[in-house]
Amino acid sequence: MSGFKERVFSGVQPTGNLHLGNYLGAIKRFVALQDGYDCIYCVVDLHAITVPQNPDELRGQIREVTAAFIAAGIDPARNIVFNQSQVHEHAELAWIFNCVARMGWLNRMTQFKEKAGKDREAASVGLFAYPTLMAADILAYRATHVPVGEDQKQHLELTRDIAQKFNNDWSAAIAANGFGEAFFPLTEPLIGGPAARVMSLRDGTKKMSKSDPSDNSRINLTDDAEAIAQKIRKAKTDPEPLPSEERGLEARPEADNLVGIYAALADRTKAEVLADHGGAQFSAFKAALIDLAVDKLSPITAEMKRLTGDPAYIDGVLAEGAERAGAIARETLDAVKDIVGFVRRR
Repeated sequence: MSGFKERVFSGVQPTGNLHLGNYLGAIKRFVALQDGYDCIYCVVDLHAITVPQNPDELRGQIREVTAAFIAAGIDPARNIVFNQSQVHEHAELAWIFNCVARMGWLNRMTQFKEKAGKDREAASVGLFAYPTLMAADILAYRATHVPVGEDQKQHLELTRDIAQKFNNDWSAAIAANGFGEAFFPLTEPLIGGPAARVMSLRDGTKKMSKSDPSDNSRINLTDDAEAIAQKIRKAKTDPEPLPSEERGLEARPEADNLVGIYAALADRTKAEVLADHGGAQFSAFKAALIDLAVDKLSPITAEMKRLTGDPAYIDGVLAEGAERAGAIARETLDAVKDIVGFVRRR
C-alpha cells in the first residue's frame, strides 16, 4: 500500500475451546504470512469481556491461545505476540474512533444482531461498539493487511470507513503534522485459503463453533488422536460417493466441508483432493482424513499441552510482545492526539 509500511495485524478471542476452524481459518494462515510480512498477532481479551467471563478461566484461555500460536509455528521472536489488555492504547484509540464512527454504521453490523439476539436492550455497549475497538486494534499499528474470514469482512469495511473519515475530517491537521494526505491506511483484507470457513461436522450449513452444544460438531485443538478419529467417523455425510470434480460438491454441504478440511490440512486444492479420491465411498475417505488430521494436529496438541504447563514462559512472551506492540501503538496514539488537538504530556 503506497506510503505505508506493509504490516499484518490479526487477533483471536480467548473464549475457550480452540477448534479446527480457528486453526485452519486463522492460525495456520498467520503462520504462512510471517514469511512475507511484518506481523502482529494479538490475543484480543478486551473483546472477550463483551460477554460475561469467569476471570480464572479467561486467564487460562489467554495463555491457551498464546500456546496455540506458538505450537502452530508462529515465532514470537520474529513477530509480535501479545494480549490486547496490556497495551492501553487500544482502548484510548477506540474512544476516539467512537467519536468518528456513526451510529448508523454500527446499526448495520450483522454480527451484533446475531450475537445480541432478540433482546438487544440487554446487550452490553461493548458488544455494540466491538467494531470500533477492532478498528483501533488494526489502526493502532497502521496495519495495511488483515487476514479475515467472511464473517469479519463487514467489520474490516467499517475500519476502512473510520480511517477514511478520520483522514478526511482532520486532513489539514494531518498535513500540518507532516503526514501527507492520509494518516491511516485503508486496510486491505486477506481472504482465502481452501478452508477459510470450516463448517460443523454435524451440519455442513453451519459454521464450526465452540458454542455448539455437541462436542462432536468440532475438532478441538486439545483433542487426542482417538477423539479426532471418532469425530471424523461420526461426521455427517450423504450416501453418494465423492465426486471427481468440484462442481459435484454443489448442494452437498457435508461432503464439501470434509473435502475442504482435507484440502486445507494437506495444502492442496479441493480439485486436487477430488482427483485423488473421486469415486471413493466416505468410509475410505474418512479413513484418509483421519490419518491426515492426526498427523497434522497431534504435534500441535502435544506442544500446546507442554507450553500451557509453563505459564511463566507464556506470560513472558506476552509481556515482551506487549512492550514491542506498545512502542508502535504509543507512537500512533501520540500522533493522533496531536492531530485532533489534545494537549498531551511530553
